[in-house]
Amino acid sequence: MLRIALLSSRATPVHSMRRLPLRRTVFAALAFSSAACARPSATASTPAATPASGAVRVQDVRTALFDLAADSMQGRRTGTEGGMRAAVYLSGRLRAMGVEPAGDMGYYQVVPIEVDSADPAGRRLRLTTMDALARLPAGRARQAYNVVARIPGSDPALASEAVIVGAHYDHLGIGRAENGDSIYNGADDDASGTVAVLEIARALRARPARRTVILFFATGEEVGMLGTRWYLQHPVVPIEQTAAGLFVEMIGRPDSLAGGPGRGWLTGFDRSTVGASLAAAGVPLVPDPRPAQNFFERSDNTPFARVGVPAHVISSFNLHTDYHHAGDEAGRIDYPHVAALTQAAITAVRTLADGPRPQWNPGGRPAAPR
Repeated sequence: MLRIALLSSRATPVHSMRRLPLRRTVFAALAFSSAACARPSATASTPAATPASGAVRVQDVRTALFDLAADSMQGRRTGTEGGMRAAVYLSGRLRAMGVEPAGDMGYYQVVPIEVDSADPAGRRLRLTTMDALARLPAGRARQAYNVVARIPGSDPALASEAVIVGAHYDHLGIGRAENGDSIYNGADDDASGTVAVLEIARALRARPARRTVILFFATGEEVGMLGTRWYLQHPVVPIEQTAAGLFVEMIGRPDSLAGGPGRGWLTGFDRSTVGASLAAAGVPLVPDPRPAQNFFERSDNTPFARVGVPAHVISSFNLHTDYHHAGDEAGRIDYPHVAALTQAAITAVRTLADGPRPQWNPGGRPAAPR
């Protein structure tokens, strides 16, 4: 979830892509993606096809989550080599599923980022523009990448509307060593949600919903929701035609307050008709049991909600102490729980993409951005 205080780091940024022209940069990424998906490795494995029943398999989510939370991904920090590797991995998985790309070039939506000149560690980032990016000194210019795909709706009357389904794939990168480990792998935050969205893509590719579904893997959530803010300026489907948003954030461990394994909670449950719709469909989600934490306004759903899209987060975060620490490792994930809650998320997405268009309840919409 959204980081409040950034980690200090002894490491300098792994790379800057500023000196490569945009087209060459993305084509290089695509070439790397094709090569990675063509050979077996610890970070490019492809789980077997989902059974005909469409059930989410524990071994599939385990394999993908170990891939994304591997040390070779270097903590997937926005604008670094590790972040790029994760974007390449995701695009390769989507391509293997046959899901339609929806980025600027292929699956990539380029996010121009400026490094704060007052930050010698290069960790404070902000959005800029493509034109401004080209004029920045090399040490202050970065390109990061949202990964975006589309599954067209099956109903001609509703296919022009979209439900955006997302997770942020970035984490904190390389930071202060804890017990000899300086890679902040982010297995729960948010490789777990990212893997769930991959499984949602697989399920809907096999049987599309009535509305179009946009699969949105965001960068930059941990540094101010940069990828989501850029997407809203450059949406695949116009915002007024975006019927709802559903994000998956930190489902790696069960939460006893949500009912334990296989169950989760929904941020802002009563803010819109989404909570009641999912409850009526039997999706095992309860209202956020910790409203004092204000989770509704701490993830990538928030910018969408502020421009009028009923957007919520599925989670089972139980306030475990590995949050934003090096101990958030793939070995600590409860994989049967992830598979079960991912199956529930698939039902939730179908409910929103097939049913009545969600609406805000009175007083539920957060204030518009200033």
